[in-house]
Amino acid sequence: MEKLKKYALLKDEDQFYHEGAVELLVFNFLLILTILTIWLFKNHRFRFLHETGGAMVYGLVMGLIIRYATKTSDVESGTIYECEKLKSGPSSLLINITNQVYEYQYKREINRHNVNAHQGNAMLQKMTFDPSIFFNILLPPIIFHAGYSLKKRHFFRNLGSILTYAFLGTAISCIVIGLIMYGFVKAMVRLGQLKGWEFHFTDCLFFGSLMSATDPVTVLAIFNELHVDTDLYTLLFGESVLNDAVAIVLTYSISIYSPKENPNAFDAAAFFQSVGNFLGIFAGSFAMGSSYAVVTALLTKFTKLCEFPMLETGLFFLLSWSAFLSAEAAGLTGIVAVLFCGVTQAHYTYNNLSSDSKMRTKQLFEFMNFLAENVIFCYMGLALFTFQNHIFNPLFIFGAFLAVFVARACNIYPLTFLLNFGRKQKIPRNFQHMMMFSGLRGAIAFALAIQDTESQPKQMMFTTALLIVFFTVWVFGGGTTPMLAWLQISVSNHDVPFLSDGSLKLHFSPGVSASQLNLKSFSQIWANPFFFF
Repeated sequence: MEKLKKYALLKDEDQFYHEGAVELLVFNFLLILTILTIWLFKNHRFRFLHETGGAMVYGLVMGLIIRYATKTSDVESGTIYECEKLKSGPSSLLINITNQVYEYQYKREINRHNVNAHQGNAMLQKMTFDPSIFFNILLPPIIFHAGYSLKKRHFFRNLGSILTYAFLGTAISCIVIGLIMYGFVKAMVRLGQLKGWEFHFTDCLFFGSLMSATDPVTVLAIFNELHVDTDLYTLLFGESVLNDAVAIVLTYSISIYSPKENPNAFDAAAFFQSVGNFLGIFAGSFAMGSSYAVVTALLTKFTKLCEFPMLETGLFFLLSWSAFLSAEAAGLTGIVAVLFCGVTQAHYTYNNLSSDSKMRTKQLFEFMNFLAENVIFCYMGLALFTFQNHIFNPLFIFGAFLAVFVARACNIYPLTFLLNFGRKQKIPRNFQHMMMFSGLRGAIAFALAIQDTESQPKQMMFTTALLIVFFTVWVFGGGTTPMLAWLQISVSNHDVPFLSDGSLKLHFSPGVSASQLNLKSFSQIWANPFFFF
């Protein structure tokens, strides 16, 4: 009898590892299909569906198969057992079942309404991605690559406009979405679709902050292929990079906003505490990321690591990753830290690296960005079927679509009107329409939404965010080329702001302001000689 129990236990362990291998194999095949599709699209110059949209389609198909072709393996997995002697949830639990002791590890707290018929389906549970893996492993390479590949000359020439769109624009978008969604929530309460105590104004602002994170990866890839005007590319790219960082910190600040009395009432003390947290976290993360980049620049300057390119590349990678981990360990935001670490590494450390290390770091982070990005979009497709607690509310979904488009318009057009008063090179109307059209939602909005899906309002937010990502990537991403033609935006600009080795050309446009010239002069006269050869 004892031997039979041990055999059954070993069989369960083998089954667990087998399912883990199947999970990895699924993602592996999805990536292989995505890569082959990308080659096909590039070979035939097909731009109506970007590679990220194709990855989502493959994820949808695979999720559909997993959802309906697999069944619950353990009939007792959805059963709730009462443990009255336990006063809290232990991290590790030992259970004696017929003189056989089993150890169970704490995974997460789950509400009773989230227990469903698919609870025992091990494959669906494995395909429900852990948000910590998403934020700690997949997202940092994407954000670092964005900072490391930044086109510095055009970025700093448009710095004022980029900061305005990223900070003020994101705040406007968050507030507009929050207000519109609050109106729809009130309508849902009156129609009996929601209870008044389930959804507060702060929840609407939370949804507004996560939906304010733009991710125009599809549009930017097409811009790059067609050599669209560099200033338009830089405005969109710079806004999306900084906007992601702002949206992440803003979402956290709103989540900790807690009025002492009525959740729907304005509490000045709680408001200023959230604003202070936002500024403190953002500034601290910026300092953390920049500090690691400065340390890397000094180490590569005052040592002879360039004689050993493999060691040099390893040190560069580990110190950059340490910026993210240190910020998270200190209670800051690792995404913001790794972004500014990438920007500073590109500006200072890159010039100290050997030619081999320059090529390796560029290719390494470009490859990691490519894989991580496609895994994320594949999983978005999977999540529509593998996530077990979707809530589809037509009124909430319609309100979210309307709010996102109105908020984008309130962001782009009024701010551009004000910015054009101070710009020598104005942002033309067709550029503004293209920026309005290019406000896609993607990885960041998805990641922020999936972090907390325990309550029913948060599940509704996640489902809606996922649908908005699908729509914007497929419809707006696929419509980029026709929209460029309709708006008569030139696609023949071959201006390249970098030399072949990636270093900055010493050329200043007549449109550069005195403050931007002073910033560049300071960098070239004082900072550059100190940090690199």
